[in-house]
Amino acid sequence: MPADASSESEVLCSLSLRILATSDLHANLHPYNYYTDRPQNTGGLARLGRIIAQLRAASDNCILVDNGDTLQGTPLGDFAAQVRSSDGRPHPMVAAMNVLGYDAMTLGNHDFNYGLDFLQSTLSGAAFPAVLANIRRTGGTPLLPPWVILDRDMRDTTGRLRRLKIGLIGLAPPQTLKWDRSLLEGQLEAEDILDAARREVRAMRDAGADLVIVLCHSGVGPAHEYPDMENAAVPLAALHGVDALVAGHTHELFPGPCSARPDWIDPEIGTIHGTPVVQPGHEGSHLGVIDLILSEVGKDRWRVSANQSHLVPVCASEPCSGNEDHALPASTLLSNSDVMSVTAQDHIATLGYVRQRVGETLVPLESYFALLGNSAAVQVVADAQRDYAERMLRGHELGHLPLLSAAAPFRAGGRGGPQNYTDVPAGPLAIKNASDLYIYPNTVAILRTSGAQLTDWLERAACAFHQLVPGLDDQLLINHAFAAYNFDVIDGLTYAIDVTAPPCYSADGEDRFPSPGRIRNLCHDGRPVQPDQEFLVVTNSYRAAGGGHFASAAAAEPVLKRRMPVRDILIGYVRHYEKLRAITNQTWRFAPAGGIRAIAEIGPGALSYPDRVAEHGLDYLGRSQNGFARFAITL
Repeated sequence: MPADASSESEVLCSLSLRILATSDLHANLHPYNYYTDRPQNTGGLARLGRIIAQLRAASDNCILVDNGDTLQGTPLGDFAAQVRSSDGRPHPMVAAMNVLGYDAMTLGNHDFNYGLDFLQSTLSGAAFPAVLANIRRTGGTPLLPPWVILDRDMRDTTGRLRRLKIGLIGLAPPQTLKWDRSLLEGQLEAEDILDAARREVRAMRDAGADLVIVLCHSGVGPAHEYPDMENAAVPLAALHGVDALVAGHTHELFPGPCSARPDWIDPEIGTIHGTPVVQPGHEGSHLGVIDLILSEVGKDRWRVSANQSHLVPVCASEPCSGNEDHALPASTLLSNSDVMSVTAQDHIATLGYVRQRVGETLVPLESYFALLGNSAAVQVVADAQRDYAERMLRGHELGHLPLLSAAAPFRAGGRGGPQNYTDVPAGPLAIKNASDLYIYPNTVAILRTSGAQLTDWLERAACAFHQLVPGLDDQLLINHAFAAYNFDVIDGLTYAIDVTAPPCYSADGEDRFPSPGRIRNLCHDGRPVQPDQEFLVVTNSYRAAGGGHFASAAAAEPVLKRRMPVRDILIGYVRHYEKLRAITNQTWRFAPAGGIRAIAEIGPGALSYPDRVAEHGLDYLGRSQNGFARFAITL
């Protein structure tokens, strides 16, 4: 949006400004996969650091910003939060960002996962400001400054240095406080993203900002505004006074390839409602770049006269938002030496931590087939949760109710891509494997639910699949827009999923449709579940708060909450039983669909399990363009 509404037509001079943006780094720092315990060539801030330096050097004027979900997501982040002793050194992600010269950051919902004290301590080590406008302390006092104005000397096209006042505001999903309620309740309050933005953008302008850049940890979601939007980037881009927007949270790419775009999105120059926008993927997969031309339309008054947004992939071989001209040569796969050096001690310590042995598994624990049938990797988590809940419920007044356990495959393709799968071979189990099976620091929760709530809970999970049309072969089965961590399997029940029926929810869960539903033959102990029948369900704090748009879980009655991380429960379970057999219950299946031949795209690592391929009746068809293995499956 124009920064100045002046009617003056004469442009006195102009200057260029490059905005470099990261988002959803999720503690991916070194080019190393701590789950598999080997180097990897994709993503990470150390690799992005080389690209950042290259693009910064090619620009007269440049700022670097981060859009949140920075501190959590790998064992490095867990180690820094839970194990690493206080030695006066900054958090490794913050240390890397200091070295790279970040100008500002905002917070995402996962940055609150380890509690407020840890977050504040971590931010105290940053050599740059962190801003957040719509989450405050209870009572209204700021948690962080809502915005900051950077006074920067910028070189204009004549070579003169000009003082530019760059305003940066931070925003995060208001649902953050619900998702981490057990850690944050009573300490913070949240405001609607757009309400906060309208107020604070005006305040920045009144304070003299020449340019307003919004750092919003929120995705490109619904077109129309409604209260407490989780993914508010589209209406936010339309706000008067916003000159550029960095989006995030949903791990998607913008600008990016898409089969259809509404007329208010221009994928060629990367705008939404005329405002330049970037959303740079996740885990350091891409760097967002917004190039602005600012024209002086009065004495020291500026407006955006031209703009171009694009993404740069960390690996030059990856697709780059539909424009391969922005791909960089293979030399950029090298890591930034300063980042590697300043965080080397943390990397080595993390390796020592994740390699600690906790037990043994007698069967492989993989998630390649978790969206095609019951999975041992999901079963182990369900068993560990139930084991813990049974002990906690001894003597409880509701202990007579049937106890169910809800678990999901956290890494099973989707937007994470064809390598985003858990693959733990039979043999020794270490902390790295437990972290792979349960990647989030969620805590345990036990809910009292009705049969009707359970049905709706499962309907939300069942939208993982496209609707298949009977009589038509080679339709895609798995919807990659669906996040696999929302595919809850409720162990203790049996049921079928009818993929010929329309889903009740959209893949992201934001929209509910008038559908009769997909869940068939929902039973407990061989008898149909009644709508008013009562159960206890052990799950995690994120789901209990309605995370993932599970309204039925949020509406259930909390029975027991403990600040016990589910991953710690899993580790304790493995240590106690020493050798896991992980006998997989036949909880769910696909309902017969008349012999439809569908196409299931899953990770190519599935080919290492020919017995599982045969068990599901899969016929390998080759690789898809996006790297998934394509299998024919008859339903």
